[in-house]
Amino acid sequence: MPTLVVLPTYNEILNVEAMLRALRTNVPDADVLVVDDGSPDGTARRARELAAELGSIHVLERSTKSGLGGAYRAGFTWGLEHGYDVFVEIDCDFSHDPGALPTLLRAARDHEVVIGSRYVPGGSIPQWTLSRRLLSRGGNQYASLMLGLRVADSTAGYRVYTKSALEKIDFETVSADGYGFQIEMTYRARRHGATIVEVPISFTDRELGQSKMSGAIVFEALWLVTKWAALRVVGRDAR
Repeated sequence: MPTLVVLPTYNEILNVEAMLRALRTNVPDADVLVVDDGSPDGTARRARELAAELGSIHVLERSTKSGLGGAYRAGFTWGLEHGYDVFVEIDCDFSHDPGALPTLLRAARDHEVVIGSRYVPGGSIPQWTLSRRLLSRGGNQYASLMLGLRVADSTAGYRVYTKSALEKIDFETVSADGYGFQIEMTYRARRHGATIVEVPISFTDRELGQSKMSGAIVFEALWLVTKWAALRVVGRDAR
């Protein structure tokens, strides 16, 4: 099935070349869409240069930085308009190992949503401190309990969606960003009957460039989970 790797970028000049080469090596039959949010460091320009060299790489430039969720919504919309059936989410900073992607894509033959999970047997986060691990694990357990997700790692950003899953989710109306975006996509997938599987991955922190994570993104996710849970109780679920 035609597969599109959606790669959001903002100031990833230190990583974009290595990531695009790694994707071309590990999934040579997949196309890549770089969704760049106006990076002032030349990320989009370098991606276009590599597209001419490597082939099957497209660049979608957006004028302003508007969050991870917005980048994925734009990428999914572009991909559906261009006839793709399978969509990959992956970070450009190598926290997600592109070498694991063939395994995730094989799982997508039988499931509509594949989550690269840190919290199922075989998954790991080797560089994290115990306190950070407990905070992340606790947040995921809270989201799963409050929303009935039955997913160990709903905040994970390494994923595969089929076209049918995106249609069920109605992704264009998903409003959250960051962790909240991943949780909302999982919540909608579960509510609308998409089949979900978690595949173990090893997650590592970025080595080059600056992290985009912030306390505001974490707070947004916790607040949204609480709000969605309250709406669920009164029968006014998110779509």
